[in-house]
Amino acid sequence: MADLDLSLTVAKLVDEMRKVGGYPSEEAFANLAAQMAPPFKSRKDEVAILRLSPDGRMLSFVFPAKLAKVGAIPLTTSHSLAAKTIRDKRGELVNNFSVYKHPTVFEAIDLSADEKAAPIQKIVCAPMIVDGKVVGVIQVSHKAKPGDPVGPDFTPRDLAELSTVGTILGKFLVALPLAPPPGPKPAAAPPKA
Repeated sequence: MADLDLSLTVAKLVDEMRKVGGYPSEEAFANLAAQMAPPFKSRKDEVAILRLSPDGRMLSFVFPAKLAKVGAIPLTTSHSLAAKTIRDKRGELVNNFSVYKHPTVFEAIDLSADEKAAPIQKIVCAPMIVDGKVVGVIQVSHKAKPGDPVGPDFTPRDLAELSTVGTILGKFLVALPLAPPPGPKPAAAPPKA
């Protein structure tokens, strides 16, 4: 029953974002992540949403927004789980991610004052597939410093649930512009008399 509840919750939140129109705010994505995380025994800062560029060469973070500013992941990156998920068009779960060779640059970023950077220990990653085409990746992880308690292992059921959520979210993301509009421009200085 948890599968249906999460899918319905995500569908409802996506519908609300669609009704607001425009590119969703950082708060809207944070709310979505906050609702998605608990069924996986994760926190909202352990949810990542990445979008494939139109040319199919790069993955960029949609959420957390702070990671979008760090950079993008080339699809040619051989040790990126997100890139592998796109290339293989199938999800994967890794319950020993700390020994999985992967880029760590994004893990080193403090996502908030409350969430200090910690390495990913366990992760489940699913493609967002729309009309047979992969448009992005959704990931949920368990982060912890070595020696600290880590959440439970991810299961095939978690992967199936995340794949369903990815389909719902992918249909929404594919209709959005590539990036949020730039923030408000500063007011022009009045002309000197």
